[in-house]
Amino acid sequence: MRAFAGGRIISVLGAQMLDVAVGWQLYARTHSAFALGMVGLAQVIPVVLLALPAGAAADRFDRRRMGMLAQSGMALCALGLALASWTTAPIWTLYALLFFTGVCGTFSRPAMSSLLAQMVPRAEFAHANAWLSSGFQIGATAGPALGGFVIAATGGASAVYFIDAAAAMLFVAALASIPPSAVRPLEKSSRDEPRLSAGLRFVFRSKILLPAITLDLFAVLLGGATALLPIYAKDILRTGARGLGLLRAAPSFGALLAALVQTRLPPWRNVGRVLLSCVTIFGIATIVFGLSRSLPLSLVALAVLGGFDNVSAVIRSTLEQVVSPDALRGRIAAIHWVFIGLSNEMGDFESGLAAGLFGAIPAVVGGGIGTLLVVAVVRFAWPELWRLDRIEDARG
Repeated sequence: MRAFAGGRIISVLGAQMLDVAVGWQLYARTHSAFALGMVGLAQVIPVVLLALPAGAAADRFDRRRMGMLAQSGMALCALGLALASWTTAPIWTLYALLFFTGVCGTFSRPAMSSLLAQMVPRAEFAHANAWLSSGFQIGATAGPALGGFVIAATGGASAVYFIDAAAAMLFVAALASIPPSAVRPLEKSSRDEPRLSAGLRFVFRSKILLPAITLDLFAVLLGGATALLPIYAKDILRTGARGLGLLRAAPSFGALLAALVQTRLPPWRNVGRVLLSCVTIFGIATIVFGLSRSLPLSLVALAVLGGFDNVSAVIRSTLEQVVSPDALRGRIAAIHWVFIGLSNEMGDFESGLAAGLFGAIPAVVGGGIGTLLVVAVVRFAWPELWRLDRIEDARG
């Protein structure tokens, strides 16, 4: 478990640095909000096309080895980005490499999510997710700031891509060090149920998991402002590459604090109401950030946004692991990732498109208002989620 958590922190650190480098490089070359939004589109297409096969593979094959192969592929893509940056390759080359990065990530995520459930007893899911979320946020907090400083120090993005490639390979080494005895073997039934539709049927019949991940899908799809941070850093707040790194790190800093607090708290009560309240505050913080002209206020708003998003993410992840049969765990994790991928990457595309049409500020503020409307719809469309008390009470 320690090797898994440590490798994941390093991998996240590198991936967050890469995200900053890609956004900065594209906006520096194109000065286009639409070009930033296209990053999300390039990465979400593999999720839509391959998530279900990836989930089925995670239910049939060794999840640890699957993760190692996927992370190795991500390292190769990062090296390709470094070469493309160094040679000032055409813009389409960057998008192509981001597409293949998305392919590798699509196979990695259900394998890694399912692997955790094979290493941790059911009773420890909530605390394990809180601790893993803390580790994730350490990497996500330091990564953007470090990426911004490396870009400023070296004058380009190539060095960041090399660092990300090294980080991915360190995660591969960490996975390779996990002894087979530390991972429970897959249940035989997981190999007897090969149909891709089995996970879909389970999720869409659920009156708890479906509304929880639907809430995330539309809230982040509408309220996500991450893709537009290069515009805020360069044109609105005028803080440069270092400021962009701080802006990218602020949500993760807030999420880290929230994750650490959750490791010290007893299991949530009235968990459905907590989840909906967290997404409400996420929407309000998005509006505040969109209207801000002050770097300190913007950083606070992003930290609040990230903190409450983290609480909702830990709740959703734990709900998924509690209600999922082990035979379907990989496919359900993949479906969950489709929702997350659509909300994050398509949210970036939507933000870039809206900013191109209406401007960055209306795009962010309008997205925050849309998030609040989504909370209201989910509250009344799925009353079972609102009434859920303890996570362990969730069924299907």
